[in-house]
Amino acid sequence: MSDDRFIELESRMAFQEESIQSLSQSLRHQQQIIDELLLTIEELRQRLKTVSASPLDGDVAEPPPPHY
Repeated sequence: MSDDRFIELESRMAFQEESIQSLSQSLRHQQQIIDELLLTIEELRQRLKTVSASPLDGDVAEPPPPHY
């Protein structure tokens, strides 16, 4: 194999390794964001369970407005 071809292959390999590392970092960052969002969703879900029933649910007897 000629030296030029060997250098070309080494350059490609270095570029691919850098690309893989960059993609891996991006993937880790995205996974952290997803994990944080899932925690936030779960916290909001728990808060919604503790909130008093909405008058729109129909289960709560709402008194008539004052003009009746």
